[in-house]
Amino acid sequence: MKLNIAVLPGDGIGPEVTNQAIRALNAIASEFDHSFKFTTADVGAIAIDNYNDPLPDETLELCKSSDAILFGAIGHPKYDNDPSAKVRPEQGLLELRKELGLFANIRPVKAYETLLDKSPLKKHIIEGTDISIYRELTGGIYFGEKHLSEDGNLASDLCAYSREEIERIAHLAFKAAQNRNQKVTLVDKANVLESSRLWRKVTTEVASDYPDIELDFLFVDNAAMQLILNPKQFDVILTENMFGDIISDEASVIGGSIGLLASASIGEKHALFEPIHGSYPQAAGKGIANPIASILSAAMLLDHFGLNNEAEQLRLAVEKSLKLDITTPDINSKYSNITTSKVGEFIEDFIFHPKDKNINFTNIHLGQSTII
Repeated sequence: MKLNIAVLPGDGIGPEVTNQAIRALNAIASEFDHSFKFTTADVGAIAIDNYNDPLPDETLELCKSSDAILFGAIGHPKYDNDPSAKVRPEQGLLELRKELGLFANIRPVKAYETLLDKSPLKKHIIEGTDISIYRELTGGIYFGEKHLSEDGNLASDLCAYSREEIERIAHLAFKAAQNRNQKVTLVDKANVLESSRLWRKVTTEVASDYPDIELDFLFVDNAAMQLILNPKQFDVILTENMFGDIISDEASVIGGSIGLLASASIGEKHALFEPIHGSYPQAAGKGIANPIASILSAAMLLDHFGLNNEAEQLRLAVEKSLKLDITTPDINSKYSNITTSKVGEFIEDFIFHPKDKNINFTNIHLGQSTII
């Protein structure tokens, strides 16, 4: 298969982790006889610095003409610490989602067996957790009408949703549940918000098309608590934009590091794949950023194009790196010399040599002599 992939590394650690995802994809292309062409463009703070625009026209056009987008991270302290800034890096990502119609954000949350002790939650609580979060991405309070009074003392943000916006992502969530454990949990605030009551009504109607799927409802405050108390109860979580943003970041503690969580943002014509972590500018250039979320996002890209065997090979490589502790400091308990690029090197090596023995991998990637 031939794919043209737009690469938007962005800011902070974005370029570092994205480079390792590209490295993994190139290894997959070589092993499975595919052709992946990568074209890079600016977005976020770097784009503001270079073009005074967080999403330059050239970047948007590249994304529209590409088969898929591999995204890094955006954000910089000079904007984060200045609430009065009129142009902000995050505006580039929001505009990109809107322009490309990326209405569905899919975030897998998995408790890896080898990392159960890394989570701040107790092992018996998180063991076996496997959740897929479906977050609506182009509606709600993030995109609603915003108002600030002339004296600057009153502000408002409108949260608005249409039936169509709810229906299209609800169908995706129910279809996903059919291939999982046949359960969808709608997370809302229907006891307070009119928009949430519409979500319940429309989702209940959509559920009638999927009689094999159990539909459950939770208020967002209770859902946040239940994610910590008993995450295994969830299969597919369906929710609106703001709640999904918060819930998915909360769920990152289950796996032990936000550096493990990948995501896909899907529309009718376009698809973007990115780790859910931020730009982490304090770590930029230090070689300590965890590239696994970006690499797993690349696996989701492969799945999107039906390259399921290739995606599985990439995930096996990740699981092997976790098992052997070839990981960055956020989850590494044994070795101090494993850098971002070292993890990428291991993933690449595993793709080329999946049957090598554990001891060979460990010795090679710790810079020791090889034992045959």
